Amino acid sequence: MNNIYQNTHQNMQKAAATIKNGGLVAFPTETVYGLGANVYNAKAVAAIFAAKQRPHFDPLISHIAEIDFLKEYAATDERVFALAKHFWPGPLTFVLRRIEENPSIDLACSGLRTLTVRMPNHPIALDLIRRSGVPIVAPSANKYQSVSPTTAEHVADGLGDKVDMILDGGACKVGVESTIIDLTGKNIVMLRAGGTAKEDIEEFLGEKVLLSGGDPNLPTAPGQMLRHYAPHNTLRINITTPESDEYYIGFGSLNGNLNLSPSGDLKEAAANLFAYLRLADSAAKSGKIAVAPIPTTGLGLAINDRLQRASYK
Repeated sequence: MNNIYQNTHQNMQKAAATIKNGGLVAFPTETVYGLGANVYNAKAVAAIFAAKQRPHFDPLISHIAEIDFLKEYAATDERVFALAKHFWPGPLTFVLRRIEENPSIDLACSGLRTLTVRMPNHPIALDLIRRSGVPIVAPSANKYQSVSPTTAEHVADGLGDKVDMILDGGACKVGVESTIIDLTGKNIVMLRAGGTAKEDIEEFLGEKVLLSGGDPNLPTAPGQMLRHYAPHNTLRINITTPESDEYYIGFGSLNGNLNLSPSGDLKEAAANLFAYLRLADSAAKSGKIAVAPIPTTGLGLAINDRLQRASYK
């Protein structure tokens, strides 16, 4: 069954109708491919959890296409709108308080009194949201805890016919999921490092952003589980000298079977990360993968977060 569709007017109309009618549509964002459903349709949201084999206590991110919609959806203030106007559309997700006791979104929010929301920076994603007329919840379009998909083919390989349509938008440019920040308190707390650098948020606001990995047993945002984004093979990280039988993913001057970025460019490394983990997973005959050290500045914080969770035993 080939359920990959090209970006045509007719296919976009079909995808929007699928969302409205309670189906699942995988679509590209600038970060990774998302598995989308109507946030207000609890049965469709449940189908996401079932397709991904994801536990219901792990909340989902809602995707919107207009900043003004935030006022209808969540508790906001000047700080929230300032961040939205500066960083959206883009790979930055907000954790905000819910403003209504709408039971239809309880499952997407995992029963929490908060919701997570962002505006993706991809024309296909924004077009789909606008045509659908509802926020679209969309975790990464892959099985739970496996390597995230950055192409339509990755989605098809992992989920097959569990998704009604896969919209093909080529390879994702950022390649790691969005940064998640909690805006429900006085201090801004980063719950997940991602495609927006911590330093950029701090520079814009003129204040420090606190770091928290959250509680893996009671996550308040996606990506807080100890093991996540994991290949099938064993993975060692921060390795400068790999063992002779390890499939080695290098960085900068440390070359291997693959190199995330020979020039040491963290944006290039982030964009290549999940695709290279997939390549290594299929090519590592010994069942062992090693990855070179990655700096912990800028996007390196997100890359190291993904590698640490991918290598967790």
